[in-house]
Amino acid sequence: MDDATDSHADDAWERAFLRDGFVRIEGAVPAPTARVCADLLWKETGCDPADPATWTQPVHWVGGMAQPPFAEAANTPVLHAAFDRLVGAGRWSPRYSLGSFPLRFPHPDEPDDAGWHIEGSYEVPGEQWYFANVRSRDRALLMLFLFTEVDEENAPTRIRVGSHLDVPAVLAPYGEAGASILAVSEQIAAATEHRPLALATGSPGDVYLCHPFLVHAAQPHHGSRPRFMAQPPLLPAAPYALERAGGGYSPVETAIRRGLGMESAWGPAGREADSRPVIG
Repeated sequence: MDDATDSHADDAWERAFLRDGFVRIEGAVPAPTARVCADLLWKETGCDPADPATWTQPVHWVGGMAQPPFAEAANTPVLHAAFDRLVGAGRWSPRYSLGSFPLRFPHPDEPDDAGWHIEGSYEVPGEQWYFANVRSRDRALLMLFLFTEVDEENAPTRIRVGSHLDVPAVLAPYGEAGASILAVSEQIAAATEHRPLALATGSPGDVYLCHPFLVHAAQPHHGSRPRFMAQPPLLPAAPYALERAGGGYSPVETAIRRGLGMESAWGPAGREADSRPVIG
């Protein structure tokens, strides 16, 4: 592939992120690494992969996993290149663990955790819930790492496509201090209910890189296989800026600016960017 073709592919990939709020990178984590990570996660649950009778909970929450395979998963060359593209070179901090894991199992009981939301990013003394502000303080990206095969039946995360463009206007009135996720959850759900739905399906090693304001939700497990996924933040090395001398905004910043009406989504030919959702 020549340089011109590479440039066009990168531009299309970036436009997809700006339009939809996420991109999926197939095979971002090598399959052997993903398998080792899944084996380590099974050990943490205490369940037997071959015996569904041991799958006694609908969700197992596993804490931060920092063993070498997880550090390797978070730092592949393709992911680093994507971080540079979406956040900006030198503007993100490498991860050496993958945070907490909501491991979902087939189970007759349905956990009460399927509301539409964005992730909070920082703690405020005296407050129970995490906060978010319009500059996405302390969160550069939301990431979804798949460590098992995930199809439509096996509890894929639901995504409201393009919802990242609706959230800035909800958060803006709260200023730099921001608001707790609980306080704005109903506003965010109402502001984005018109958006089309996508499902975060894929194979072990696939990674979804999502705008930090992408609205998403869990769902009950209707399949037969457990779903192992990590949902860590990519942390910033420098805060996002919505006004900067000389411009040079990253795609994440550009999307926030568009959501606030600070920047047009119209292309140079005078046609609005394609609004069709894409995965991949």
